[in-house]
Amino acid sequence: MAESAVSFLLNHLSEWIGHEKQLIGSLGENAEFIRDEMGRMRAFVRMADEKQEVDPLLKEWLNQVRDIAYDAEDVLDKFVLRFPSRRRDGFSGRITQIYASVKNLKTRRRLASEMHAIRSRVSRVLEGQQRYRDIYGGASGREYVRDETALWYDGRGDALLLEEAEVVGIEKPKKQLIEWLSSTGRTRGGLKVISVVGTGGLGKTTLVRKVYEDDASVKTLFSCHVWMNVSSSFKLDVFLRTMIRRLVGEVKQPPPQGLETMDADEMKEFVYKFLQSRSYIIVLDDIWRLDAWEAIRYAFPRSGTRGSIIIITTRFQSISHTASIESNGHVYSMEPLSQEESKTLFCRKAFLGSSCPSYLEEIAGIILNKCEGLPLAIVVIGSLLATKNNNIEEWRKFHRSLGDELEGNHLRGMTRLLSLSYYDLPYYLKSCFLYLSIFPGDRSVYMLRLIRLWISEGFIQPKEGKTLEEVAEDYVKELFNRSLIQLEETPNYDRSIRVRVHDLLHTMIISKSREQGFVTIANSSQDTQWPANKIRRVAIHGSIEDMAGIKGCQHLRSVLVLDNVNTLTAITLSDFLRNLSKLLKVLELRGTLSSGKIPDEVFKFYHLKYLGLKYSKVKSIPRLIGKLENLETLDLRNTQVTELPVEILKLGRLRHLMVYNLYIRNRGYHPFDDVHSCRIPYRIGSLSSLQTLSDIDATRADVDTTVVKEIGKLTQLKELGVMKLRQEDGKDLCTSLAKLTRLETLHIASSQEDEVLDLLDPVSPTPPIRSLELRGRLLLLHGLTRLLLRWSRIENNDDDPLEHLQNLPNLMYLELSHAYQGDGICFKAAGFQRLKKLWLIRLEGLESVKVEEGSMPVLRELYIWGCKLVGEAPSGIEHLSDLQYVDFSDMSDGFVAKLEKQKEEEEAGNLQSFEMQISVRNLRSFEMRISIDNLRALRCNIRR
Repeated sequence: MAESAVSFLLNHLSEWIGHEKQLIGSLGENAEFIRDEMGRMRAFVRMADEKQEVDPLLKEWLNQVRDIAYDAEDVLDKFVLRFPSRRRDGFSGRITQIYASVKNLKTRRRLASEMHAIRSRVSRVLEGQQRYRDIYGGASGREYVRDETALWYDGRGDALLLEEAEVVGIEKPKKQLIEWLSSTGRTRGGLKVISVVGTGGLGKTTLVRKVYEDDASVKTLFSCHVWMNVSSSFKLDVFLRTMIRRLVGEVKQPPPQGLETMDADEMKEFVYKFLQSRSYIIVLDDIWRLDAWEAIRYAFPRSGTRGSIIIITTRFQSISHTASIESNGHVYSMEPLSQEESKTLFCRKAFLGSSCPSYLEEIAGIILNKCEGLPLAIVVIGSLLATKNNNIEEWRKFHRSLGDELEGNHLRGMTRLLSLSYYDLPYYLKSCFLYLSIFPGDRSVYMLRLIRLWISEGFIQPKEGKTLEEVAEDYVKELFNRSLIQLEETPNYDRSIRVRVHDLLHTMIISKSREQGFVTIANSSQDTQWPANKIRRVAIHGSIEDMAGIKGCQHLRSVLVLDNVNTLTAITLSDFLRNLSKLLKVLELRGTLSSGKIPDEVFKFYHLKYLGLKYSKVKSIPRLIGKLENLETLDLRNTQVTELPVEILKLGRLRHLMVYNLYIRNRGYHPFDDVHSCRIPYRIGSLSSLQTLSDIDATRADVDTTVVKEIGKLTQLKELGVMKLRQEDGKDLCTSLAKLTRLETLHIASSQEDEVLDLLDPVSPTPPIRSLELRGRLLLLHGLTRLLLRWSRIENNDDDPLEHLQNLPNLMYLELSHAYQGDGICFKAAGFQRLKKLWLIRLEGLESVKVEEGSMPVLRELYIWGCKLVGEAPSGIEHLSDLQYVDFSDMSDGFVAKLEKQKEEEEAGNLQSFEMQISVRNLRSFEMRISIDNLRALRCNIRR
């Protein structure tokens, strides 16, 4: 974590010195010294970050380095804050403005003195660095290699911790792996690579060990068997020598002469020749680096008398897929234990095989839920609880102090296992991963929200040819690749929009965050431990009225109110904000304000980059908003703001402006006016950095002028929502859309329910839109993955209403709501080949739905709501072999009667089994459960 702080400071210093050096004299000299010395120190800091667990003095030295980096950053930002007039255009103009605004040198001298003091502290920690170099050895850049004996944890001990978990939940994956082994071992299929991938503690090594030791599947199929531990400390020459010794030991031969002096290429050649005439199975356990696989892959022959197998275990998705795909092999993704399997294993450990006492069931369930099916966690925690003699008070005490227990001796092995992945992260990902500790552990967070916060915090490093948002998405993918986060599937099946962390990993990173002063969690239901060191970030999971400990924290950079239990008046919030540091960069106040006014104190945070007011009762944005010149994200969703002042145009760095209010009267239904949009200044096109703009009015209130033409100037836009469009706006809108070559999400709606949107004007080039919500005429784009047609009211004629949709090659989500007035819809063969989710909502004239064989082959979910004239379930539904969920709601009495009749039949069409349950209370609800291959549930709700 210290490396992250140092690296961020170096980037900040380099940029700042380049712009300000000629203005600040000795301040610049000291800044250059700090930059150069901290740069030379960074490589050693990287090594020290890993070794601090075994050396408390080294940990303290790292804390000093981190504090220096933070303090230097504060001095730089104070300079910008004290001399705001330097922001004027033109270099010479800025010089004049600075010296004209400084009436005395008191502030200037104080800043220079602070920087000089930091320089002195850097000199002192350099002395400490030299002492630790003598102990641990030097390290710089790529010359640094981990010393396995010096690390505090040996990853190869994982299997030992999981031995007793082997009989729970292992049958299915073992059967699958043995099937793959057998099919390869009995053929001349050449080499196959099987990868077993999953987060630490899922039991990968245990599973593969049990397969490897299976006499029938391994011993008789392969003539050569070797198990190799790779781990994060991989060294090529050591690995190859060990492998050679084990290979020749299999045939009871001595190692080759000169083995100790062979180089890597000679050893790989020996391995290749030795295996060339044999069928072999080699396990490479715990691979951490793709380059480790690349270094050894060609040592294994690709053909032999019979098929051969390499089994890889890894935490990294990229390694598993890269290694297996080139041999047309297999990837097995380890899954957590089911609830039933978890309970069985837990009882076996906590109660020595007996059942859970009734008085412990509730607390046992809570603790077990924390484990989330992780076998390692269940075994270790269950074993510890077995020592509590079934004392309920001891169990409750353990649960309350679970975070501290993870740091204790009893659970240290498991904590170190989880921490190993954290310490392996590159510096730029450590901050991003720790940032997830800010959010409550029992919920996920929207990926786009997380990305915007990362950018505002300064965690994202620019890359040529990519926006910061695209780089941040790469960071998310890398954390997922390392099995550190989970991604939740989205409704459009195109990209994951929610991110979450395993509960125990979350507990671990909260501990790391607290230990390193990264974030303080303030919870009004518990006593908050305000750290003695400098607080940088505060996440409030309660009421901010109780957060007295924040007062006077002059180094605070971020305040996030995530679960405020009480809304606040502007006066109360003003008192709270008045005590915050003026260097604040992130202010998230969602759901906090109970009055319509934003306190003036908000607009004194010049460095503010992120302002979140979602779900608050704000009614207007004052003209003071123009003072927040560094603002990048303004989140006004679901507020009562209906118009933005012209001063918003001063925010030249604004990247994301979300300002709509979504209003749904009945859950599941979308009335025409469910989105309340916002009026914006006409010259919105001057905000050239905007990537998100949703949802805005197409016209202004004071004059009948459209902003549709201005939209075409926002060439960085990726998401756009425009409401209240008129028919005559169609041509200008198409012209503007043609210029938005990065646009991915588009929401457009007409001004009135009966107004037709004329979007037939050709759009070229077509933007790469993936999600389209349209209330008007259809705009066809082949890049669509998600399409919502609401209130389009396509008329019934000879043309098939689905003709233009069924061939869209990437469409995965389709919603038709008040969108069609015909009496029948037919999903034709070979249509909608990638569609996974289908909604038909209130199609008032619809009488029948037909599905031809070959249509929608991968459809998973089907929803038909409020189609009162539909008399029976879709014809041909049995062709949907991938269907998993069906939901009929608000259907007619005839529909219900038809299903009742089907229930009485022994077989219903091609249905393999049919089961219906009806709760009768004036027949207000109707539920049907049905089993067709993969179909899991069919639910019908009838409302009158």
